[in-house]
Amino acid sequence: MDFDLTTEQEMIRKEVRAFAEKEIAPVAADLDEQERFSPELTWKMGDIGLFGMFVSEKYDGQGLNYISYIIAVEEIARVDGSQAATVAAGNSLGIGPIYYFGTDRQKEKYLPELCSGRKLWGFGLTEPSAGSDAGASRTSAVQDGNDWILNGSKIFITNAACELSAGVTVQAVTGQRPDGRPVYTCFLVEDGTPGYKAAAMHGKMMWRASNTAELYFDDVRVPAENVLGEPGHGFHQMLSTLDGGRLSIGAMGLGGAQGAFDAALAYAKKRVQFGKPISKYQAIGFKLADAATGLECARNLLYKACWLRDLDRPFQKEAAMAKLYCSELMGRVVDSAVQIHGGYGLMKEYNVERFYRDQKLLDIGEGTSEIQRLVISRYIGC
Repeated sequence: MDFDLTTEQEMIRKEVRAFAEKEIAPVAADLDEQERFSPELTWKMGDIGLFGMFVSEKYDGQGLNYISYIIAVEEIARVDGSQAATVAAGNSLGIGPIYYFGTDRQKEKYLPELCSGRKLWGFGLTEPSAGSDAGASRTSAVQDGNDWILNGSKIFITNAACELSAGVTVQAVTGQRPDGRPVYTCFLVEDGTPGYKAAAMHGKMMWRASNTAELYFDDVRVPAENVLGEPGHGFHQMLSTLDGGRLSIGAMGLGGAQGAFDAALAYAKKRVQFGKPISKYQAIGFKLADAATGLECARNLLYKACWLRDLDRPFQKEAAMAKLYCSELMGRVVDSAVQIHGGYGLMKEYNVERFYRDQKLLDIGEGTSEIQRLVISRYIGC
């Protein structure tokens, strides 16, 4: 067994960490406070190759493995969850479905610009009444000659209503199977299509500098050439996309936990109470020891899941485990980090306050912790 990263992967970690600390860290708190998505920062992340990392060079991607991509998300999340969300959703949810399921024409049309980071693409699955129960989707599409007409709505869609949004992949009901179950098809809907509206959502507790949208489809006419892959394959495409997306959420949990741990350790070493640094007190030292142990476990679990994916071996169970463990680990670590900071941990001038808020979505997004446990229980035969 070899637990060492390659020289290239170590270089990616070093370069992305340096970028995050230089470009993101100085503005993260202000962007969060203003609840402002930054196109300029997104372009900078595109300039260093953070979009399309696992995409073939044929489509202007980086041609790297999935572990390299996950390391990049981890390092961005170590500094700021909002920018990590933009990268993770831009890759796993935006680029991924087109790359893995799109036709050659669709790949050639959309991927080069998305891989550059100049444009972003959304992933329309969640609806007001269809969250964990993705099969309860009500958005529908009816064929009309060579077109499809979409009606319905989506909610909580990342990267779909900002200055860089180019369109969204939408799952819609397109029929019914003999057993009564719905048939789903995915469509590529471009911004500016008549009847399609994307509205930014505000007032969020977390990821305040990432773009979140509500989507509305009112007799939206989409040409047949914008069906993703083949009609009727939508549900499989969405589930496969979520399997990869869980690795991204795991990376955000791992990176956020690492960032909170680093901040707590540094603070504990300099904060003096009763004549010595609080890191020397067992109550604090044990919190940090538990966090360090959890980080080691999380990193090994997440990287193993990515390793399985890179080898084209089954990884779905491990992806669910990694998403569950890493997201909940961040919850435990940020709670300890705020406690170690004491009253200062409740103030926005300290990053752990933002980490504390940003973590909660990781327990919910791309399959709640409860759904992950359901998925895992099925894999182990329950």
